Amino acid sequence: MKATTITIEFIEEEKSGKVIVEDDGIGIPANIKEQIFERGFGSHTGFGLFLIREIISITGLSIVENGIEGKGARFEISLPPGTWRRGSG
Repeated sequence: MKATTITIEFIEEEKSGKVIVEDDGIGIPANIKEQIFERGFGSHTGFGLFLIREIISITGLSIVENGIEGKGARFEISLPPGTWRRGSG
């Protein structure tokens, strides 16, 4: 089943925050949740999620996948204090 919906949400947790990106696709099997972030993993070049994790880690952010297989993928990007701010709008 292909994903038909993608949801992006921001959650404030005291002074830190989280950006959550999730879909309603098939999800990621539990046994490869960390492997998807490794260089070369996957059916194409294997740079996509590897590069994302590397780039955001430079700014002190982190990313994990914690969706449920069969219900969709869910990526959480953690934003430590000082890396985000609330807009005036």
